[in-house]
Amino acid sequence: MADATGGRAVGRLIGSGRASDVYEIDEAWVLRRDREGYADGLAEATLMERLRAHGYPVPRVRPADSSRAELVMERLYGPTMLEAFVAGRIDARESGDILARLLRQLHAVPGRVVHLDLHPENVMLTADGPYVIDWANAEEGDPGLDWGMSAVILAQVAVTDEQFAAPVRATLASLLADPSDLTGEGLTEARRRRAANPTMSVREVEALGEAEELIRSFMA
Repeated sequence: MADATGGRAVGRLIGSGRASDVYEIDEAWVLRRDREGYADGLAEATLMERLRAHGYPVPRVRPADSSRAELVMERLYGPTMLEAFVAGRIDARESGDILARLLRQLHAVPGRVVHLDLHPENVMLTADGPYVIDWANAEEGDPGLDWGMSAVILAQVAVTDEQFAAPVRATLASLLADPSDLTGEGLTEARRRRAANPTMSVREVEALGEAEELIRSFMA
């Protein structure tokens, strides 16, 4: 039986992002439903299975129960990295270290997979360690671009959110501490892609110049 949004019947809404909603199926599984037509659940499921086969920390998926608009995946228990930081469970330096480790581990997987949206809201801290979610933007590409996207996302927050500016700068500094695979070309392309992202607010796009200057100050 379909629900009011036209998809399969699911349980309660347990999370929402800029372009998708996550619904409870049961204690072990959830369904992520794309609202805006940006994601391809089947392509993500295929990629996530491949990454799991190489030991990368992603949720299990059920491709047979997924579709382009809906992805059925393992239900993870634990806060996002952002939630853990706000609650005082991890500090800014540790956040940056975790992001850097996850990027390096991802880029060691054969095939040059890049996530292109790896930031504290897309990392869940479970009892078994951090897991990376939301692979809608993933593709094959240059690791320098992946580092650039993560850096730009953090820097945008650092220059637009007064409450979190200082700790996010510290996270960014930790992310970009040696050895970092960020390149000038990767940063330039990351800025271009963020500017073209339809989910960006006017303020976020306007802040990209200042965000790039902040990142380059750490690169120097």
